[in-house]
Amino acid sequence: MEHGRCKATIMDGATMARVEVRIAHEVIERNEGSSTIALVGIIRRGETLARRLADDIERIEGARPPIGSLDISFYRDDVQRAIAPVLHATNIPFDIDKRDIILVDDVLFTGRTVRSALNALMDYGRPQSVQLAVMVDRGHRELPIRADYVGKNVPSSHEEDVRVLVRELDGRDAVEIWTGDVTGGARAEGGEA
Repeated sequence: MEHGRCKATIMDGATMARVEVRIAHEVIERNEGSSTIALVGIIRRGETLARRLADDIERIEGARPPIGSLDISFYRDDVQRAIAPVLHATNIPFDIDKRDIILVDDVLFTGRTVRSALNALMDYGRPQSVQLAVMVDRGHRELPIRADYVGKNVPSSHEEDVRVLVRELDGRDAVEIWTGDVTGGARAEGGEA
């Protein structure tokens, strides 16, 4: 059962697809190609977006970068307060040492999810660099973290919920702002804290 109501749709599927291609070009340009990069998506929607980004990079460069997924459930600073975190398996099937890792997530909010992801990632090795790609940056940072690649900056209040929907998990692609009871619904199991 959905909680709250959709206040606005700020990206549809076509817009998201264009943004994904733009971010792919920015990643390639900044890294002077794709030979040193690997993508790691924060489970769940970040993982989906990382796969899409890899598809776009492969279409542009002719080579697919390695892709991994990162479960940060036990790295979150709010895990003690959670009744039971939803567990997924981290899968990083490549050596991250000396690679340029593109960490991918759906929404950047306070920065706490990204901090947790950085802690989790360092348990797997020492990358050359870590860059952050997000579909939406909604502001309200509590930690000194910024994204290197941003699909769209979406100013929002603390009482609103910015939801990135992906067809693989949600049946459609969209970015929406929700108001009301934003504790439930499509974003209850994850998203940026």
